[in-house]
Amino acid sequence: MTPIRVRVLQAAIDLLATGGLRALTHARIDERAGLPKGSTSNYFRTRDALLIGVADWILAQELTPVRAAFTPRSPAELIDAMCGLLEVTTQQNRDLTAARLVLFLEASHNVELREVLSRGRATLAAGIVTALAELGARDPRAAAETIAACFEGLLLHRIARHDNTDPRPIFATVVAGALA
Repeated sequence: MTPIRVRVLQAAIDLLATGGLRALTHARIDERAGLPKGSTSNYFRTRDALLIGVADWILAQELTPVRAAFTPRSPAELIDAMCGLLEVTTQQNRDLTAARLVLFLEASHNVELREVLSRGRATLAAGIVTALAELGARDPRAAAETIAACFEGLLLHRIARHDNTDPRPIFATVVAGALA
């Protein structure tokens, strides 16, 4: 990926995270990235292409920490990994996560964007299913959906409400139920 394309995507994420979907225009991205007018259009001709490109970029950035989180050898390690991942996604990668949440809302009426985001979630969920199967869950898929829904709820609360409640007791309850 070219350095200019990376600057475009990072500027787009920054705009989404700080100003929402309305802030995201080709001209504003060029300005935020310090690029000549029209640069963003060279990479993403349409707004939809831009949204898809940003969604793909976010997924690529999130895959490594998520994959690392879902290789636990015990329920305690899974809980630790989930707490760590929540911390990374809501602190270090807060803008990336906020931008993804903005895209989720847009996906409610943008089929192509919804498909990209759904593919990303399926990729991430597959790791959870494998980890839960190895830990002995009777129904790893249902358990993974439950854990993912809990994680997404905590993530949303941390980003939207700045709620930094300790997630450990919540994750412990959900993991215990998933493995019961």
